[in-house]
Amino acid sequence: MDKRGPWQVLETRLAYENPWMRVVDHDVIRPDGKPGRYGVMVPANYAIIVLPVHDDGTITLVGQHRFATDRYEWELPEGGGPKTDTPLDSAQRELREETGLTATHWKETFRADLSNSITDETGFGFIAWGLTEGEPDPDGTEILATQRLAFLEAVARAAKGEYRDMPTVAMLMLTHYMAVSGQLEEDLTGLLLGQGRGSR
Repeated sequence: MDKRGPWQVLETRLAYENPWMRVVDHDVIRPDGKPGRYGVMVPANYAIIVLPVHDDGTITLVGQHRFATDRYEWELPEGGGPKTDTPLDSAQRELREETGLTATHWKETFRADLSNSITDETGFGFIAWGLTEGEPDPDGTEILATQRLAFLEAVARAAKGEYRDMPTVAMLMLTHYMAVSGQLEEDLTGLLLGQGRGSR
């Protein structure tokens, strides 16, 4: 018998698997002593999110239709990174594939559990600046649009609830807090807070 904190695990079996995830079903004794079941979705990849900051203080957002929610969403560049690769390598690849951008400066801002009641997915957030433009090369499952928007405008929109993708909201809000509290490099803080009031 295995234990996970106050939970006792009696039996574990694979309920479903595809190239991107598997669902593991557990027969358990709950913390209240009653029998139960607990399903956990285990992604094959890490979740990666990138905030690309241009020299004029704008950032790049990516628009796409999300199958699971059946909604068109504007998000920061994000995707999956193989657990055999470093999160930074995956962030650099994801940014290049979705936007064509490459960056000379990278800063990891967080490691987070994205939905810890049903999945053990870990997310990694990065800020990228010193950007060079190139041609995107999206995955065949993606039809992407891009938009440049002032960082502070994106933060305001996130605060108004205009973005539903929670990693995007968290990344924008955390970066803003880090900038105003002096936790970021001076040149990056200047880009985020001192320029780029418009969108294009």
